[in-house]
Amino acid sequence: MTLNIGVIGTGAIGREHIRRCSQVLQHARVVALNDINRNNCEQVISELGLQAEIYDNAHDLIAAPEVQAILVTSWGPTHEEFVLAAIKAGKAVFCEKPLAVTAQGCMKIVEAEIAAGKKLVQVGFMRPYDSGYRALKAVIDGGTLGEPLMLHCAHRNPAVGDAYTTDMAITDTLIHELDVLRWLLNDDYVSAQVIYPRKTRHASSHLKDPQIVLLETAKGIRIDVEIFVNCAYGYDIQCEVVGESGIARLPEPMSVQTRHAAQLSTGILTDWKKRFIAAYDVELQDFINNVLSGNMTGPSAWDGYAAAVAADACVAAQNNGDIVPITMPPRPAFYC
Repeated sequence: MTLNIGVIGTGAIGREHIRRCSQVLQHARVVALNDINRNNCEQVISELGLQAEIYDNAHDLIAAPEVQAILVTSWGPTHEEFVLAAIKAGKAVFCEKPLAVTAQGCMKIVEAEIAAGKKLVQVGFMRPYDSGYRALKAVIDGGTLGEPLMLHCAHRNPAVGDAYTTDMAITDTLIHELDVLRWLLNDDYVSAQVIYPRKTRHASSHLKDPQIVLLETAKGIRIDVEIFVNCAYGYDIQCEVVGESGIARLPEPMSVQTRHAAQLSTGILTDWKKRFIAAYDVELQDFINNVLSGNMTGPSAWDGYAAAVAADACVAAQNNGDIVPITMPPRPAFYC
């Protein structure tokens, strides 16, 4: 059985997902495309040799009888509208983060999905599909470390452009940690604080970089996440879990160790897409399999909402320097 997919948004991540569905993954084909720039769709069809219909209106694509599931990879502020339309049409939808640009928008999606009576939404949080994070979670869940007490994390990029702003360190960068750490610990956040070390000279004049986000969970676990988006040396994701009786670290990406010119060294990635390329493959194959089986098990609309609530608190903490409470309503039984 093959799943017919329509894709809304053919920018960088959209093209990558179209390539995956067309050339890498099983049981899927892309049959419809939409983009604010029609030429982008035509270029993708030409480059990948697709046989796909181009729709100038995203809502027409969602309603098209041949489209069985939707990928939303368009500009973030459009996500809420298109996900709600997919739910109304009764079609499964994979939405790249953010699910919506506000927590309120995410809650509208949660409410619409519950009203529909069927899980239809998967959010594009790929880290729970990364083999390293899965291995780390297995250690935590296995009890080898005892109860987790602290997490020390880092999210480092070699550089960002001038359009990158201080709040994007939360909404575009930390958002991945906000999701994956909830999943690792099976816990929710109760407070956030942001502090600023000495600023790097590599950052734009308007950007505060690096930042340190301090989080507390409902179980009392303390988390610190360093966000350093102009670290210069590479793309580097770190996570160390300190438990009652041991410590576990996120495995490093596979790299060949070399001895050369009187130095012992291993390479460091500089491209985030290469760091998580396998996780992207696994998450989209999971979405395809789940839609075909009728059982959605990936990151849910509720996970998207939880990340948005935490992100809003972190942005507030950036601006006032205070410890900002994070209040989550009880998880609906629909998502248990």
